[in-house]
Amino acid sequence: MTLTYRPESPPDNPLRDAFAVGLRLLPGLTMLLGIAVGLTGCRQFPEPRVTSDLEGQGQKIFRDDTFGNEVFWTDTARLHEVVQEEIQPLEALSLGLKVDIGRLNLFSFLFSNPFGTSGTRNLLKRDAVVGVRATFDDKGRIARIGITCALCHSTVDNALLPGIGHRLDGWPNRDLEVGKILAKLRHFTPEQKAVLLTWPKGSYDPRFNFDGKSTPLVLPPAYGLVDVKNETYTAEGPISYWNAYVAVTQMHGRGNFSDPRLGVKVVHEPDLVTPKLAALRAYQFSIPAPKPPAGTYSQGAARRGKAVFDANCARCHVNGNLTDNNDGILHAPSETGMDSAYAARTSQKRYRTTPLRALWQHPPYFHDGSAKTLEDVVKHYVTVLKLQLTGKQKSDLEEYLKSL
Repeated sequence: MTLTYRPESPPDNPLRDAFAVGLRLLPGLTMLLGIAVGLTGCRQFPEPRVTSDLEGQGQKIFRDDTFGNEVFWTDTARLHEVVQEEIQPLEALSLGLKVDIGRLNLFSFLFSNPFGTSGTRNLLKRDAVVGVRATFDDKGRIARIGITCALCHSTVDNALLPGIGHRLDGWPNRDLEVGKILAKLRHFTPEQKAVLLTWPKGSYDPRFNFDGKSTPLVLPPAYGLVDVKNETYTAEGPISYWNAYVAVTQMHGRGNFSDPRLGVKVVHEPDLVTPKLAALRAYQFSIPAPKPPAGTYSQGAARRGKAVFDANCARCHVNGNLTDNNDGILHAPSETGMDSAYAARTSQKRYRTTPLRALWQHPPYFHDGSAKTLEDVVKHYVTVLKLQLTGKQKSDLEEYLKSL
């Protein structure tokens, strides 16, 4: 069989020149990649156990339901045109988008030109891009496009390559360049795009489309929620409140959401969001916080660090690793030395105590990502709360946080 390479852009592009060479070596390359795929069969972190029909429905909703938001992302934002014309797989990966190896047809992808926009379309046709759904016209062009919960709240384990691996639901995608992606859309003004380009990766501002202000928040995990009453940083409501807020006002799903405290009321008929909230919550509740891999912290130091934690931190992080917000407690920003800018834009004007779930997995920390490491977290509270800790106690406390 003779393969002819027809580049989608000028032949002096080095990536496409490299791909042309790669096609000549395709038989050997496909054999090596086949071996690589075989070696990625084992998962380091197991899939969440779905134990009921409701959880199964919730999993499908979490991964694949757009709530009808193609109306916004296609008709208003014209995202399909950007993806069709501009986004190649390498750029998609550089923007933090992830590829689910369970839905990837590797050989078909290689034949589609993985260095061109046709490679992106190949992935989308197989629903392999985590959190993005597309449909195609009879000419193979993207006709409609939408997003799902998994875009921000799932990642992959990089089992094949960085950004390509087994899906990890509930893990925040701290590589996702939300601001850069949104700044590509014609929907935003140049002034808005300038703001969006300042957002750090793995962060998003869920009020920007209402007040135009910008205090981006780090994307939170969606695992370990079963013992948490309020998922928002400012505890404005229970889990389904936040699911509805995001699905309707941020993902632009065709559903209903109302909060007089915020002056927000969105109504669509039919409501494609509200009937799905119970199943979505059930699936989220089924996702456990991932345990830290063996050897990533000192068990002896962590045991000593727990004593330090219990003496200095457990009055807010009650029961070791949860939150006093389950008892309705909120804290003024000044109490914990937090920036008050985001709280001032919310109904509560305060922050909840964040539950400590798999901290080893998702730096940076605090609602605004101002603590880059757990060492920074410890330093912050030692300073703000005037804790009298020795250097060894600080180190032990950090090891305990890694163990949670």
